[in-house]
Amino acid sequence: MTSAMVMMERATATGNGLPSISSTPSPGAPAANWMMVPRCDIKIEKCTGGLKLKCSTEDDVACGALQSLCKMLAGGACSCCCTWNGMTVAQCNFCCGNCKCETTKDGVCITCTSGDPGCQSMLQACCECLAHCLKAGCCCYVCFNNTPVCCATC
Repeated sequence: MTSAMVMMERATATGNGLPSISSTPSPGAPAANWMMVPRCDIKIEKCTGGLKLKCSTEDDVACGALQSLCKMLAGGACSCCCTWNGMTVAQCNFCCGNCKCETTKDGVCITCTSGDPGCQSMLQACCECLAHCLKAGCCCYVCFNNTPVCCATC
């Protein structure tokens, strides 16, 4: 199960509102500050009007956790954060698009689109940025309302 889930600290020392990843809680840290986040594979691609994030895993427990988190949190603000050695490299907020989360057999597919040409351009630029970060080996977190629902590394 440790390969399917990652323990993350809810509070962050960086002050940017994003969680920092760690393998064990710090001594004396309250248990409420830690959560398990499913590890998955993320594929990011452009689509008509925006982008698609496909989060998938072969582990049934992680898949169920991912789908449950998305079901509870979907409808709120969707974003992605890429980190390299614990430092934020890129953060994309998809606030200029309409994001929909659909359950798939092995995870979820999040589609963020807009009818406005400027917003479409921003969404697709975010798509390119995130794809480059993943390709370079960054860790990527997909969030709803700043709550991570999954993480992936290349």
